[in-house]
Amino acid sequence: MSEINLELSGVSYAYGKGKTKLQILLDANLVVKKGEMVALIAPSGAGKSTLLHLGGLLDRPQGGEVNICAQATSGLSDRARTLMRRSTVGFVYQFHHLLPEFSALENIAIPQMIAGKSANEAKKHAQGLLDILGVGPRSKHRPTELSGGEQQRVAIARAAANSPKLILADEPTGNLDPETSNLVFDALLNLIKGNQSSALIATHDHDLARRADRIVTLKDGALVPVKL
Repeated sequence: MSEINLELSGVSYAYGKGKTKLQILLDANLVVKKGEMVALIAPSGAGKSTLLHLGGLLDRPQGGEVNICAQATSGLSDRARTLMRRSTVGFVYQFHHLLPEFSALENIAIPQMIAGKSANEAKKHAQGLLDILGVGPRSKHRPTELSGGEQQRVAIARAAANSPKLILADEPTGNLDPETSNLVFDALLNLIKGNQSSALIATHDHDLARRADRIVTLKDGALVPVKL
């Protein structure tokens, strides 16, 4: 049986109350297995980011359960959720959010050092990730000295720095041209398959979504499979 890195069971979430209540998720179910990339497509405002925040333990569901690597999370304290998120989940956003005062290599090394690695070990691993993603020669450059595609590949390397079981990406190619989008998506896909982690990727790009193992969308608060 394949290992499950993310499982949403009967998850519900809404904004507001009464007449202003907006139901985003209602009894939503999803399984993302080890080594699998699942693409999430839906219109803006449908709840893609909310779903990623719930899956990444940034928010708590109002109903149901989020399981990370077969561990239920609803009963965990905020500190326990933070520690699990730090060790198990990597995030990639539409904007890279790299620290501007640090080099590409330092941006990737810092999360590892926070997790307890020595500076030398963290920098060696960071350089290795940059090499894998094709931006090794740019390791000493700061974010403003990198192209959009290079910045996003560094952001992917940072997300993968602590070898998370699960990577959550919110429109990771949204600010890029089609050719660069393909390069960034290739890098993300290769990293996930190579590390045997899992990924849930929200995207508007149907061409990229087709390259995932599966595609799902949000319909009436539920997650349903899609064929493009």
